[in-house]
Amino acid sequence: MRRLPLRKRVLFFGYYGEQYSGSPKYISRYMMENGLGERVIWAFTRPKKHAAYEGKSVRYGSLRFCYYLSTSAVIITNYRMTQEFIKRKGQTYIQTWHSSLRLKMIEKDAEDTLPAHYLAMAKQDSPQIDYLLAGCKKSREIFERAFWYDGKIVNCGTPQCDILFEGRTPLLEKVRAHYGIPTGSRIALYAPTFRKNGDMSVYQLPFAEIADTLGEKFGGEWYVLARLHPHLSARTDCIQYSDRVLQATDYDDVQELLCAADVLLSDYSAIMFDFSVTRRPCFLYAPDRVAYTTEDRKLYFDMSDLPFSCAETVEDLLGDIASFSQEAYGQKIAAFLDGIGSYDDGHAAERVYELIREKIE
Repeated sequence: MRRLPLRKRVLFFGYYGEQYSGSPKYISRYMMENGLGERVIWAFTRPKKHAAYEGKSVRYGSLRFCYYLSTSAVIITNYRMTQEFIKRKGQTYIQTWHSSLRLKMIEKDAEDTLPAHYLAMAKQDSPQIDYLLAGCKKSREIFERAFWYDGKIVNCGTPQCDILFEGRTPLLEKVRAHYGIPTGSRIALYAPTFRKNGDMSVYQLPFAEIADTLGEKFGGEWYVLARLHPHLSARTDCIQYSDRVLQATDYDDVQELLCAADVLLSDYSAIMFDFSVTRRPCFLYAPDRVAYTTEDRKLYFDMSDLPFSCAETVEDLLGDIASFSQEAYGQKIAAFLDGIGSYDDGHAAERVYELIREKIE
């Protein structure tokens, strides 16, 4: 197949074919909205699961996938390519990564905590990349130091954040309809990261009490969407659900949930940085902060320097919600985005398209 001619098309996949989401989705969406849908191909492990995608797709890992991987002029993904991939001469490989910025140290900065097989994959993958996308100046600095990469880093912003600059109402209505949440009710998204030690107890919060506290502070009836990290998709039963606490791990695109959320609850997840461009409230709950930073992963920021409050007990989390000041928070968010040199303005996907335009038109 590698002997066949390259074709003017773009092969997309996210999280090794598991999701229709992330920056690859929003780059492909831009192409489809601008009359280039025939150039777009998505690879999914379960194509029928992703009904939201209406274009051409292929099963990830199939023989047909190998054909498109070998003959597409452009390949765009958000995780490391496996070691079976060898880029052809003339192909363009764009690595979007999967966040605008990150709290947890990555790649070379976390080399002593990463498994040997991943390090081998990463070191083979990096030299094949043609464009690595940076969401902010701080992110670019991390990539330059830690990614085993000396190629082109594009200061374009984060395509998956483009949607957060658009009108919120259609996606809010979509998410409410999906979960049966009444019109006028408000949504808190709980989206923590995973733990290397597999501890699930940290995710067992009193969500009903949190929802009541949010109602007392901000008004309205609140629902909590609990979305665990993709690594924990088989462990969703660790949370006690109810009429107002709903399982959202299976929802394909977390960016749509961020659009719908009035409040974000998280811990060490990079999702906080995507959400920050909305200026809506974000609260961190990290009861294992000392253990996590000493045994799991070191951090790029002291959590006390972030614009988000960080609680280590439920009582403190409830207190942070009750004492929240939008004015003070807004000032902190503005200073933080300025400090990291954010490139996000809602036009990142358009900039990526311009990089590959001559390859596919």
